[in-house]
Amino acid sequence: MTIKKHIPNFITLLNLFSGCIAVIFAVQGNLVMAAVFVAAGIFFDFFDGLAARALDVKSEVGLQLDSLADVVTSGVVPGIVMFQMLKNAIPQNLKEVNTDWDMATEVLGWNLNNFALFGLLISLASAYRLAKFNVDERQTDSFIGLPTPANALLILSLPLILTFQPGELVSSLILNEWFLIALTLFSCYILNAEIGLFALKFSDWSFKNNKLRYFFLIFCVVMILLLQFIAVPVIIISYVILSLLTGGTKV
Repeated sequence: MTIKKHIPNFITLLNLFSGCIAVIFAVQGNLVMAAVFVAAGIFFDFFDGLAARALDVKSEVGLQLDSLADVVTSGVVPGIVMFQMLKNAIPQNLKEVNTDWDMATEVLGWNLNNFALFGLLISLASAYRLAKFNVDERQTDSFIGLPTPANALLILSLPLILTFQPGELVSSLILNEWFLIALTLFSCYILNAEIGLFALKFSDWSFKNNKLRYFFLIFCVVMILLLQFIAVPVIIISYVILSLLTGGTKV
């Protein structure tokens, strides 16, 4: 067996390694560093597929390994990040309420915020979406539902915006518990919705066959230059809308 057969899987393992580090940072509450390593994992996730196609070494093991890595990097991490954000967004008066349930869980050593656990629904929805992707033969040239890396970027953009682009209006929105709950529900829905979304995979580099992809990439660059981290949710929402307008499964 030649070494080149292992190169894509090695890159996938770098995705998983980055995701594991991101989990550690997310649990510690360092959401900025968690976002950095999720971005690194998504970078490796993009290039493992390119390497597999370039080397012509696609395998069933590689497909399964890729999804397992994505469960961690693009599934577990954004769920923990949402948990942390919900925990910080819960009003102080709700935090101070001492119920019988809270007293019982303290005895059992359960010191998690029960309300904030709602954020982990993102992890469950991401795992379900990846499992469906592995057995869905329709998603070879396009996607059905938002890909988990895009969803992870959407969630991880929030702490980056709060840290590097703080503003009264933006911060009050992002730190609102009902906004975070609504975003969690939207995330779970859009991951598994029967909505066709175009993929940024180029079968060739001609403008004629990739007009939409080139337009979208230029749009992304312009938005990032103008809006920085705020561009991320704008790009994700625009991606979904553009796919709906153009028929994502047909491009």
